[in-house]
Amino acid sequence: MSEPIVTIKNANIYQGDNLILENVSFDVHKGEFVYLVGKTGTGKSSLLKTLYGELSLKEGTGTVVGFDLPTMDWKKVPFLRRTLGVIFQDFHLLTDRNVHENLKFVLKATGWKDEVLIEEKINDVLDKVGLKSKGFKMPFEMSGGEQQRVDIARALLNSPKLILADEPTGNLDPETSDEIMQLLIQIAKDYGTAVIMATHDFIVINRYPSRMLKTEAGKVVDSAAG
Repeated sequence: MSEPIVTIKNANIYQGDNLILENVSFDVHKGEFVYLVGKTGTGKSSLLKTLYGELSLKEGTGTVVGFDLPTMDWKKVPFLRRTLGVIFQDFHLLTDRNVHENLKFVLKATGWKDEVLIEEKINDVLDKVGLKSKGFKMPFEMSGGEQQRVDIARALLNSPKLILADEPTGNLDPETSDEIMQLLIQIAKDYGTAVIMATHDFIVINRYPSRMLKTEAGKVVDSAAG
């Protein structure tokens, strides 16, 4: 099997001084699609935040796309995040500029300089998410599903090995949720991008069954470990 994209071993996850999850161990491999489930307040968000460097890993070992989490400091966090795609429930799009400018802003912020390559990349990611002709639109002119696709396009800009999706279907109707799920699963399959998706939408989980990491009673239970 390929090298894992994420390896967490005997990790204790803290929020401040509070121990949220203990003795967490799991691997996620290239192209794998994994659900992160659990009731609100059981540590899903804390685990995600640890994976993208917002919370530091104080006890145990962990690597995410080659970055060592215990030795991660604030200077390294931006470099870690450039190798990840993070998708939020509430889109986080810049409302004062169109889709194209939203994507361009991210590329410029992550060090892209060549205007031709920037244009090619923006067209490429918009094509992947089915929005090739929508680059000129302002976020407020788009449906929730279209905005979520823009968010996914943005997450793909730096060709991530791992996408962390936090409730990406949380605000969407069932039909649009289906479209977004199919898109994320397709990205995992076509590009070998690992996807960890936090959700408590069991309709989605039942329709698209996959491996599950479940946070409960201070532990993470891995459906693949059974």
